[in-house]
Amino acid sequence: MSTVKTIIDKKTNTIFSVTSTEPVENVLKVMRDHRVRAVLVIDNGALTGIVSQGDCAIKVLLPHDNPAQVTVSKIMTSNPLTVTLSNTLDECMAIMVHKHIRHLPVVENNKVVGVVSIGDLVKNIIELQGSQIKFLETYIKGHGA
Repeated sequence: MSTVKTIIDKKTNTIFSVTSTEPVENVLKVMRDHRVRAVLVIDNGALTGIVSQGDCAIKVLLPHDNPAQVTVSKIMTSNPLTVTLSNTLDECMAIMVHKHIRHLPVVENNKVVGVVSIGDLVKNIIELQGSQIKFLETYIKGHGA
């Protein structure tokens, strides 16, 4: 059974974050510059929230508010659900499906160590399926064929 650790170990250790007092404009710049769809909110070293592209679009841009004037604290999801390195990928998928979310911060010993996205989970599933297909092809053809 694959765990969150297998995904985090494959990714860079870069954590994209802002503070809750920053303007939403900063979140949008981080998303644009690093091609991510969610940014963590970290205040004084502690995870306090998460902001997605949807949050920015629905809570700021759609009502025609100025992203330079709205603070992150106004739109973030406070106290987001988190997982640890030992959670299974099946557990992550279940959380994401049932809670309708696409990103889970990974926390170990009260420290953020990364983020697992739905894309990470799908990529892992595809890799596993590819390995299983190769195994079955080898089995069907015979080892010496």
